[in-house]
Parts: sequence; structure tokens; C-alpha cells
Amino acid sequence: MSEQQQYTVQHIEHISSHSFDQVVVDFEALVGCVENGAFQKLAAAANDQEDFKTRVRQHEGKSGFMQFLLVDHGAWLPHVGISGKKARMYTIGNPLIAETMLKYDVRVGLNVPVRLLIYENSTDGTVRLSYDLPSSLMSRLNNEDVTTAAKKLDAKLHELCENVAGGSTRQA
Repeated sequence: MSEQQQYTVQHIEHISSHSFDQVVVDFEALVGCVENGAFQKLAAAANDQEDFKTRVRQHEGKSGFMQFLLVDHGAWLPHVGISGKKARMYTIGNPLIAETMLKYDVRVGLNVPVRLLIYENSTDGTVRLSYDLPSSLMSRLNNEDVTTAAKKLDAKLHELCENVAGGSTRQA
């Protein structure tokens, strides 16, 4: 047996006047990194809740986020005959932020950490930071506590992208 739901997701794009490479450098400068098993090692080494929080904070970037995964689509696409595309998908988050939602509903874990795409738009050459608004992704849960916490995540993600893009924002 399976269930199916429909809900509306808001998609956000922050448009930058900077080059793709500069946006990537600026983004990565604000986001910590726990890739390649570093997060699992951090969690396993923690002795208690306070120790875990201390260890997490040591890996946060200035934005309060950390990178869990990077997929550089632009690096592999030429191997399948598609060249000239610049796109990097990041999975970013912070377990201390996720906890503010997961404590109310573990299904939040489907959408945290969040995914963000930095790409060069082939139509107009602009560089964009693109993501689905976390609170809209969580809306299907119909949980006010989750929604309240997710809106704080929305704001934190917006601030990060505005700091990097320095341009305009548009909802798609």
C-alpha cells in the first residue's frame, strides 16, 4: 500500500551579477564542510548533547551552515557529450537547525539538509543560487511547530544567498 499527496512548493532563485567562479568561492567561504564521513565521525565522537553541539559549531561556516555533499554537474557532463554547463548542487544544513524541526516530526528528515544549486543560466548568462523554500517543502506535514521552525530556516537560507549573490531574488 502507498499514499500520495500533492502540495505546492515555492522555488527561489537569487540572481547574481558575479561570475560563476566568484559565486562558488563566496558561497564556499561562508559554509563549513563535513563531507566524506566527517559528520559521521563528529557524531560518533560526541560524548553527550553539549559535546555534540560544541563539535557541530566547530564545523559551521560563518553562515551557520555546513556542506554535507557537493555534486559538480559541470565536471561530469562533458563525459556524456554536454559541455559548457556550469552547475554545482550542494546539500547544506546544520543538525542544530534540523533538530528544531525533527523534534516535532521526523519526516522533516526528507528535506533537511537542504539542496541548493548554483548554476549559470544559459539563456541570459546570469549566475543563480536556486532552492526550494524549506517551509513550503514542510507544508505537507501540517504541523505549526515545524512550519515556524522551517520559516527560520527559510530566512537563514535567504540571508546566505543574498550575501553571496548580492543581486536580486525571484520566486519561480
